[in-house]
Amino acid sequence: MKLIAAADKNWAIGRKNSLLVRIPNDMKNFRALTEGNVVVMGRKTLESFPGGQPLPRRVNIVLTRQADYQKKGALIVHSEEELRRKLAEYDSDRIFVIGGESIYRLLLPYCNTAYITRLDYAYEADTWMPDLDREEGWTLEEEGEEQTCFDLIYYFCIYRNASPSAFDAIINE
Repeated sequence: MKLIAAADKNWAIGRKNSLLVRIPNDMKNFRALTEGNVVVMGRKTLESFPGGQPLPRRVNIVLTRQADYQKKGALIVHSEEELRRKLAEYDSDRIFVIGGESIYRLLLPYCNTAYITRLDYAYEADTWMPDLDREEGWTLEEEGEEQTCFDLIYYFCIYRNASPSAFDAIINE
């Protein structure tokens, strides 16, 4: 599995159920990497999308504790076990974990690659992802060239997990 996020200097990813900043080039990169693949998210992440609608041209899998939650165009699961069974139906190399905080924390050990847009700024935030610079086994493999959007500097980075937990392990637990 892969993970994709935009994180600031403190690994913050959001505030009030919204991204910290919208960068057109980052959105384009996200779309290019995830289209035609499977995206895994929590309910709040889905509801933060325009119109609260699933992302087009992707299989959208949403984990929520709300037993009666439904959303046309999304596959809804209500437990970690149900999520594991649903993910087992897909090639793990085509699965992208896209947030929010609890989903990143839940699935990070099973990801082998993380595509992180690092924002060179510290935002006021209420949502964070794990700090991959300090997570055991994770290393920065590639830091792209400096990019700018108005006065914001950012980098497209790729982190690798040297020893991801076996995907089969989450299916067979």
